[in-house]
This record gives sequence, C-alpha cells and structure tokens, in this order.
Amino acid sequence: MSQLSFFSAESIPPAVTDLAGMLAGHGQVVTNEDRARISIVVDRDWRAQAIAELIAQCGLGAEVTRSDEGSPLVRTQATPALLPLSVQWTKGAVKSVPAGWVPNPRQLRVWAVSSGRMEEDGERFVFGLDPHATQTHAPLAQALMRVGIAPTQLGNRTPGPGLRIAGKKRLTKLVEYLGEAPRHVDVEAAWPQI
Repeated sequence: MSQLSFFSAESIPPAVTDLAGMLAGHGQVVTNEDRARISIVVDRDWRAQAIAELIAQCGLGAEVTRSDEGSPLVRTQATPALLPLSVQWTKGAVKSVPAGWVPNPRQLRVWAVSSGRMEEDGERFVFGLDPHATQTHAPLAQALMRVGIAPTQLGNRTPGPGLRIAGKKRLTKLVEYLGEAPRHVDVEAAWPQI
C-alpha cells in the first residue's frame, strides 16, 4: 500500500470542474440553451469505463456508447452544472484554454485517463492533445509549467499531438499529483510510474 500524498488527486473531493481534464485532451463541449454536455471519443474500452466512473464521482450521469466510426464514446448528461466549464473553455464555437488555467490534481487525473499514454520505453508520459484545436497546445503546455511539470510539445504525428513529461523528477511530481491509477486503467500503457 502506498502513502497518500497531500497533493494527490485522492486528497481532493470530486467536483464538476474535474472534467476540464477531458477538455484539455480532445474532449468537446456542446451547449444547448441552459445546459451543456462534455463528450470524448477514446481509443480503448477501459478508458471509456474509467472516464464514466470519474464523471459519476463528480455527481453527473455518464453514457458510454460508440461513435459512428465504432470507437468508444463517453458523454456526460446535459446539465446546467457544466455551463461554467463551457463558458470558460470556449471562445465563440472554438475550444480555448482559460487564461492562466492551473490544473488541479483531479483535472490532471481526468486528462491522463482520457488521453494519456506511456511511450515505448516506459520512461516518459504523454498527455494527449486535441489535433483539431492546435491553438490550445501552447497554453496547455504553460498550464503544466504552472504546476511545476515542464513538458516537451509533440507535433501532430502518429499517435497524435501531446505534451511529453520526461525525467525522474518531473515524473515523480506527476505521479504524486495523479495518485493511484483508477480502476480499469491499463497501467502498463497509460499510467506513469517511477
């Protein structure tokens, strides 16, 4: 059993704002009158199940289904509770990172579950980015720097754009923030370890 860190995701109560981690990746928010919904298409069923559990922890309903292309799709219920995130993360109809955003450990956790990956050697972790929202890449790199984890920005090549975290000190800090891997997560492929 590992020791709980004062800074880990497990030390903070769940909140709707945790779902900003989905938007930091390739999640999308849709607003309809007085409600908003966040959805994300993921590459693995385990991601969909883990995200659905994180959404439920925030007190919202979650639906796991399939996209038109057959990929796992997770979406929240449409609710007024997500309107503030919608306003913060969009400018007009375009995804935008809130000015000065500093992700908390739970937001980092949701981001890691929804689009994180280990690189082949297992010594680097990558937060996935939205390939259709390149204007968010530099602000998200700055957001990670604000929490003391300086990333290297990766381009749009396969397996997609991302922010790479490398080095024992940075990975140690990241692991401290993220805490233990949530249930369903493929630890070997998608959860940083030191």
